[in-house]
This record gives sequence, C-alpha cells and structure tokens, in this order.
Amino acid sequence: MTAPLIAFIDDDPAIGEAIANFFAAYDYEAAVFNDAETFLASTAIDRADCIITDVRLGGMSGLDLLDRLRARPACPPVIVITAFPQDAIRNRALSAGATAFFLKPLPMDELLTSVMQALAKGFDGTQ
Repeated sequence: MTAPLIAFIDDDPAIGEAIANFFAAYDYEAAVFNDAETFLASTAIDRADCIITDVRLGGMSGLDLLDRLRARPACPPVIVITAFPQDAIRNRALSAGATAFFLKPLPMDELLTSVMQALAKGFDGTQ
C-alpha cells in the first residue's frame, strides 16, 4: 500500500522541511511547494490525498488556490493555514470548502488529527 501523499504549499522553506519531516515520521509522503503555481504545474495535483496551503504565498494566494482546487471534478481535502488571525480569512476558507483552518505556529497534533480525519472522509468529503 502506498503512503498517503500530503501536498504542502508554503513560501517558508523551513516550515516546509519541518512539515515533511513530521509527516514522514507518521508514514506519510510529503511533497513541499513554495508557491501555488509550482504545485498546480506538478504531478502532485493529481496524486495528493490531502493538501495543506498557507494563505499568503508569492503569486496566487492559498485562498485562490482553494477556489481553483474546489472547481476540479475531484478535490482532495484542503487544510488552510495562516499566521494572520483574521476572522474574514477563516470564514472565507471554510465557506470555500476548506476541511480545516489553523493558525501558525501550527498545533502539530491537531494538524495530524485533521489530516487523518480528512483522509478518512476522502475526496470532496465522501467516504
């Protein structure tokens, strides 16, 4: 059985490396991207079992990425993260279909639980 692929999009390479190492410890594969455009051009867009994206990225925002992903025929669960605790950002992410929303610094145990729950539900929230 292949390990679930978690695609992580954040413009901070240190966070990306930490996330990849964290999920690897739990037998997940992590593909890390520094921007939404690189992710969209990669094969990970069709392989990812769960996507975690920061809101503020260079170029396309994580919220715009979420909109693009939700417009696809089959969208894996998307978790949105940010360092900016604004209710408007949280509300937009959740109303656009984000599975979960977290503030940085990331609560890693809660993030792992959220990923596990999202993977159990599958694409578009179906089981």
